[in-house]
Order: sequence, then C-alpha cells, then structure tokens
Amino acid sequence: MGQPSSLPGLHGVTRRSLTPPSILARAKTQEPRALPAIRACPLAETHTGLARGASIPPTARRFFGTKWMMFLAVGIYALFVSTNYWERYYTLVPSAVALGMAIVPLWASMGNYITRMAQKYYEYSHYKEQDDQGPQKRPPRGSHAPYLLVFQVIFYSFFHLSFACAQLPMIYFLNHYLYDLNHTLYNVQSCGTNSQGILSGFNKTVLKTLPRSRNLIVVESVLMAVAFLAMLLVLGLCGAAYRPTEEIDLRSVGWGNIFQLPFKHVRDFRLRHLVPFFIYSGFEVLFACTGLTLGYGVCSVGLERLAHLLVAYSLGASAASLLGLLGLWLPRPVPLVAGAGVHLLLTLGLFFWAPTPRVLRHIWILYVAAVLWGVGSALNKTGLSTLLGILYEDKERQDFVFTIYHWWQAVAIFTVYLGSSLPMKAKLAVLLLTLVAAAASYLWMEQKLRRGVVPRQPRIPRPQHKVRGYRYLEEDNSDESDAEGERGCGGGSGGGPGDGVEEEAPPAGPRPGPEPAGLCRRPCPYEQALGGDGPEEQ
Repeated sequence: MGQPSSLPGLHGVTRRSLTPPSILARAKTQEPRALPAIRACPLAETHTGLARGASIPPTARRFFGTKWMMFLAVGIYALFVSTNYWERYYTLVPSAVALGMAIVPLWASMGNYITRMAQKYYEYSHYKEQDDQGPQKRPPRGSHAPYLLVFQVIFYSFFHLSFACAQLPMIYFLNHYLYDLNHTLYNVQSCGTNSQGILSGFNKTVLKTLPRSRNLIVVESVLMAVAFLAMLLVLGLCGAAYRPTEEIDLRSVGWGNIFQLPFKHVRDFRLRHLVPFFIYSGFEVLFACTGLTLGYGVCSVGLERLAHLLVAYSLGASAASLLGLLGLWLPRPVPLVAGAGVHLLLTLGLFFWAPTPRVLRHIWILYVAAVLWGVGSALNKTGLSTLLGILYEDKERQDFVFTIYHWWQAVAIFTVYLGSSLPMKAKLAVLLLTLVAAAASYLWMEQKLRRGVVPRQPRIPRPQHKVRGYRYLEEDNSDESDAEGERGCGGGSGGGPGDGVEEEAPPAGPRPGPEPAGLCRRPCPYEQALGGDGPEEQ
C-alpha cells in the first residue's frame, strides 16, 4: 500500500467558506503553521491556570457562597465552550485562563457542598433525637458518614457518565468524516510500552472532507445548550449549603486568615499522608484519557475507535461507583485500597504490552483494560472524597481541605502535561511509583489513627464582626493549634476535642501563676514588656 495522498479539492477552500472557523475542522486538515500554536495555547493556559488557583477556592467560595461559586464556575465552562464559535488568540487564551482558574474552585465547592448536604440530611432525618439531646449538643462524630457515602456514590455515578456523553458528537457527527486506520496510522511504527510521546508518526490529515459550517454551528449550539442547562440546574435545584448567619461567620474570620488557612492545614498529618493519593488521583485520570486511550488504543486501532474506548471507560467507572456502597459494611480502607490494587495490576500488565499498529484482533483487550481502569478510578474518587468528608466534619474546615485535595490533583495534571513527550515506560514507572507510595502512605495514616495519634490542626479564628485597630489585639491567632488555645483559655471555637489538638499530650499538673479573670486573649506587646503573662496565661 502506497503513501496516502493529500486531500484533493481542498486547496481552493476560501476563508469565507470556513466561517465560523473551527478547530474541529481546520486543525485536522492541511492547516497553516499558526494553527497548531492556536490549539496548543489554550491547553497550556488551562493547565497553567490549574496551578495558579492555589488559594482562590476558599476566598472565592466564602465571598460568593458555595452555591454561587458553583454557578459561576459552570458559567466559565460555558464561556469556554462559546469560544468555539470564533477561535482566535484573543478569545481562546483568556477563556482558557479563566477555565483553568475555575476548575479547582468548582471541585472544592462541590466536595464541600456534598459533604454539607449529607450532614444536613442527617440532621433532618434525626431532628427528633436532636430535640431530645438539646439544641446546643452536636451530633455524634461520624454519624453522617453513611449518608455521605451514598451521596458521593450517586454523584460520581452520574459524573463518570459525562465521559460517555462527551463522545456523542464524535460518534454521531465527526466519525463520518474520518479516514480509517490504514491512512492515519500509516507511519506509526510502535505502540504501547514501546511508544514515545503521544501518537508519534500519526498522520494529522484525518478528515476526508470538511464538515459544513452549518453543521458545526448546530453541534456547538447543542454544547452551549447543555452548558446553560447545567447552570440552570445549579441555580434551581441546589439549595444553600449554609444558613445566612453561618455564611457571614465564615467570611468574618478575616480574608488574610482565609487565604492562609489552606496552607496551615498541612500541619495535620492526615493530609500529609494523603497528598501522594491526591497526586496519583490526577495522574491516573490523565493517563486514562491520554496514555491508555491514545498510546495504546488510537495508536493501534485508529482514531475512529477513540470514542468507543472512552465510553467503555465511562460506563465501567459509572457502574463501579456503586461498589463504593460496600464501604457501609467493609472497613474504611478496603474500597480505596481495592481501587489502587486494580490499577497496580493493570499498570504492571501495560508495562509489558506493546500492541501492533493497525491490528484489530487485540481490541477486546483494550476494552477490558478501559473498563477495569474505570473501576479503579471510581473507587479512587469515591473513596477519597468520602474519606475527607469523614475525617473533617467541621464546616469551618471543609473548603480548606477540599482545596488542598483538588489543588494537588491540579498540580499532578499540570505535571502530566509537561511530561507528555516522555517515553511510555517512563510514564508507567512514575505512575507505578506514585501508586505504591500513595497506598503505603494511606495505610500508615490509618495505622496512626488506630494507635490513637491525635492530629494537630490550626485554630479557626472567631468571627470578627468589628474592625480591630491593631493586629496584636486580636483575640485569636490562626497560627496556634486548638490544643494551644485550650491550654491557654480552657477551650475555643476551633474544633472539638478530637478534631484539633496537638499530637503531643499537654503536660500534666497545675501551672504557676494566678487564675485568669475576664476575657481570654493573648498578651499584647505592652503587657509582655511589663513582664506580665497577660490575662490568658495560666
């Protein structure tokens, strides 16, 4: 078979006949040299925006509120979709930057929202018991865990179906214009573990004919309609996560404290042990969408089967999300470690497999691998989100914790983008090492909790509804932990006895000095200069 010739009859296509310009059409045909840069620029800006959004989620969420933060982020997604009507640098790049900076706030807000809904549903279903306990007594710790698990399972079951829905335009529209694998894979020499970068040697001329502009506008309009529908669903169906007074209190701790507290929560050993799992969570999603489906799937069976592989991954992940309900009966680590085990076996298998290009007899292996990878992804996502909601029940901390989770996930995605040109064996080796480190670190954390090691968390300052004149007159210091505050003034507003104390036990015995009188606060510099301990020392 000879070298595929260039597309006939496309040299006379005028700019007007391609209006509105679309990457979907022009990027796949014989394109000017500037178009690859136009395509790569939004991708780079999106991934860079992911890494920039470190402290945006808590400040933006507390300024707008959880519901309105989700509404705004979905609106930015709709803005990015709308740029397909007119693709230029001045439309794609700003919308890509906004999209990258909205991803972490969106996911942090959704994690916080689902956790709060589980807690409120428990309060609603047990309101008679709470009346008997008294209005001031908090529900037992961990009481909302079964509801949270069910809510997360339902959410991720629908979320993973979005991968399948995203392939509908390609299945019902774009596949009719694609060349077969004998054309697109003509120069591809190696696939799988022997490949280098992403689709090395792949023929960029993949469209037989250009889609009509009217058809492209119809497809883009359908995508815009779905984006607007998502915005309306958030606006109409999502209630408030907090009462108005709670929202005011959450904002009144000071914007400087809100900006710093996500980083200060890293002193908690539970989050430090979960960071490798956060990173792996970003690695495995990108590997499923690029390494597995492109490096193993498209590289060997052609671009026309890309949508079917992603649909298999989506359906497997959606169905396997229901396996998270086993956490109602099994020990807490089992679902999360089981998902890691599935990915470990698949990664080892992929490390030694190099499918032959343009050969379809092994396509069933690709579908099985896609489904099993979806199973591991579902157990990973459901397990991590549920675990964070169980470990951090205080409503003052949830947005900080989910910010750390999704920011590390975004950093991992950005790292995968930077290393896209690495050999497949190097990618698999990094994925394997991260997975082993994540599982070992998580099991170590569970072992610490079983031994009774108590985590240390920063104090959440009390709401300051009045402006203070000097910083050193503030009654709360977010740099100290809850245990330091409890030793200083017999308790505080930063958390319960099991949620925010030091890892080291406080020294026993009475402390010298007179008993405190009046309001408990830290000594100001003037009092320290006089040699006094201040009113809060004991």
